[in-house]
Amino acid sequence: MDRSLTSETTKAAREAVASDPCARIARNAVTSSGVRKAARDPEAAAQATTTFDIQLEQGDTTDQKRSGRCWMFASLNTMRYRVMKKLGLKTFELSQAYPLFWDKYERSNWFFECVIATASEPLDSREVSYLLADPICDGGQWDMFRSLVKKYGVVPKEAMPETACSSNTGDMDKYLTRYLRAGAKCLRDVIAAGGDGDAIAAAKAELMQGVYRILVICLGEPPASFDVRIRDDKNELKASGTYTPREFFDEFVGMNLDDYVSVINAPTQDKPYLHAFTVKFLGNVVEDGQVRYVNLPIEALKRVAVAQLRDGLPVWFGSDVDQGFLREDGVLDPAALDVDALFGLPIEAGLDKAARLEYGESVMTHAMTIQGVNLDAEGVPTRWRIENSWGDDHGKKGYDVASAAWFDEYVYQVVVDKKYLTKEELDAYESEPIELAPWDPMGTLAR
Repeated sequence: MDRSLTSETTKAAREAVASDPCARIARNAVTSSGVRKAARDPEAAAQATTTFDIQLEQGDTTDQKRSGRCWMFASLNTMRYRVMKKLGLKTFELSQAYPLFWDKYERSNWFFECVIATASEPLDSREVSYLLADPICDGGQWDMFRSLVKKYGVVPKEAMPETACSSNTGDMDKYLTRYLRAGAKCLRDVIAAGGDGDAIAAAKAELMQGVYRILVICLGEPPASFDVRIRDDKNELKASGTYTPREFFDEFVGMNLDDYVSVINAPTQDKPYLHAFTVKFLGNVVEDGQVRYVNLPIEALKRVAVAQLRDGLPVWFGSDVDQGFLREDGVLDPAALDVDALFGLPIEAGLDKAARLEYGESVMTHAMTIQGVNLDAEGVPTRWRIENSWGDDHGKKGYDVASAAWFDEYVYQVVVDKKYLTKEELDAYESEPIELAPWDPMGTLAR
């Protein structure tokens, strides 16, 4: 069989396009304005409401700028809501540079521990190659943020403001990555030369001093304590005093972090429902261990998210944000972009949710916060109000509106209080987790 593309094959394709007036119209539209603008469905965009049955108000929109800190922003947005509610503030912001510092520091230590654990494997093994490919990226998971806050607390933004390197992490990550790869070589060389545990620990300690130095130069010194003066819009003093970061978290956030668990929806054959999962090498704080999820049907994710919203608390979630997304309109809806009609091909219809995960078409790419929901007469969600972290110059003043179909197809994780899980679901979460490969789609938000 001739497997090359023949001139006859190309001729047939050319004639098929030439004879189709719809293809010519689509060509004219796409070459002039691009795929998304040409495929935009104005009726779907018009259905994005700004008023919801349950609607939490969060204050000024945050902006992660040129960094991959969405998981931190989403986590801090769930926490600042509690501060605002406790103190009666219209807006408030926690420092995003502060957890960034400690995540880079802890993750460097995590990376070095993984290098030590895999020192007997060849450099070209898949796992070692994976570790070296991107040791210090900006991404992360809720469990990793929880570990940071339990150990280091949180601080107001004014106590550790943004820097050029926190707002645009590219160069910091580039040179820290180079330093870590050199450190990996150092540790592997010490082990290959027969170094004992003390020699390995000494080499790692010296390397970690270098990591700390790089981070201080890029982000500033994280405060051990700080003064707080918080006034509301009426100029009434709501909080004052000197706090450590952990004291500030305990008093003003007051959140039992261990009550919040990650629920995923991955409808693939390798991940049966009502089972716990973890991802190899995924974590940051060594003593707190790896991440943990429980896999449940999508209806369960919607149920627990609505329950937490009804109780007046926002919901952290992870999704594939670029799918069905009209950024200027702030609309997340598979119907918002009629790509299949534009091209006359089953492009989006060709794979279901499970197949998209299995074939690399869709993964978790972005964490945001659910701040509201519309419900039909039976209490079924129809629209979701989404707080993003891309500033207020897109969508509905920084907010997006997600359809029920988009939630079903492209939401993969929610973080909720475990009290909303059934006993069967909670028992599954607490069971011995199945370890997924480091490159599994359920770990991509941290890469």
